[in-house]
Amino acid sequence: MLSILAAGSVFFPGLFLLSKQCLKSIPGLRWNEGDAAIVSARLVSSIQAIMASTAGYIISTSCQDIIEDQHWLTSSYILFAVPYFVYDIYAMFLCYWYKLQVKGHEVDNGSKSKAVALRGYLRREFLMILHHVVMVTVCFPISVFWRQGKGDYFQGVMFLAELSTPSVCLGKILIQYKQQHTLLHKVNGAVMLITFFLCRVLLFPYLYYVYGRYASIPFYRVPFTVPWQCNLGAALLMAPQLYWFSLICRGALRLFTGSSSRSRKPTAPVKPDYEGHEPLSQSANGYSPRMVGRDTPTMSH
Repeated sequence: MLSILAAGSVFFPGLFLLSKQCLKSIPGLRWNEGDAAIVSARLVSSIQAIMASTAGYIISTSCQDIIEDQHWLTSSYILFAVPYFVYDIYAMFLCYWYKLQVKGHEVDNGSKSKAVALRGYLRREFLMILHHVVMVTVCFPISVFWRQGKGDYFQGVMFLAELSTPSVCLGKILIQYKQQHTLLHKVNGAVMLITFFLCRVLLFPYLYYVYGRYASIPFYRVPFTVPWQCNLGAALLMAPQLYWFSLICRGALRLFTGSSSRSRKPTAPVKPDYEGHEPLSQSANGYSPRMVGRDTPTMSH
């Protein structure tokens, strides 16, 4: 167990540092520190998502009995991925910090210290940080110890929720380089909307449906049959997904209905406020309704 945790603790920060160094030193790229860090954070998130989705597919297709069948990859990947959420909290802060220093949004390092930026980051990204903390402090012990080896199929399907992450990360990179007008951005926005709905919004209704078939009970009776802890956990995990999906829908509506006319209008740079916040900018988690359809966005996990 400790060796797998240690491997994850080395892999994700190490991949971030390696990617950042490559982007800064490869001839033809030579990006600055901020751009390299932000893109590297997106890259690590996408790689983790691909790994989790692959593990989820292997687990879910290998379990014939959705309750009793076990797969060694379930607990192993959970242990490996736990350090990612700790690392990602720090990576998101780096993205937020460098975002405050991009051209047109310079920060006075004397008065706007990292402590002030940290306060603004915690306030802006409270929901995403809370999500990561819950994943480490609650979901990790429940998945590894409380389940007692049962329900690997359900855990595998939940890993598949990460299928939406690469498109979210690509969307934020395209916004970072002001490519909202491109076809790629619109196609990626559609893919993000569809994958987020299928893999996150419909996740728990699907799991309840599968269990209803397994137990030979109607779908509407499943919540009254499973332990109350399952219903509570599903509700707590589902709530932020619905919130983020509503923001994605609003952003997609702007992208496909009003972005073309606004894209022709030049806009002036926006100055950050005293907390380092930029009005009308997206949050660093990338789920802001302004994530799509803006021509002068600020860089944003």
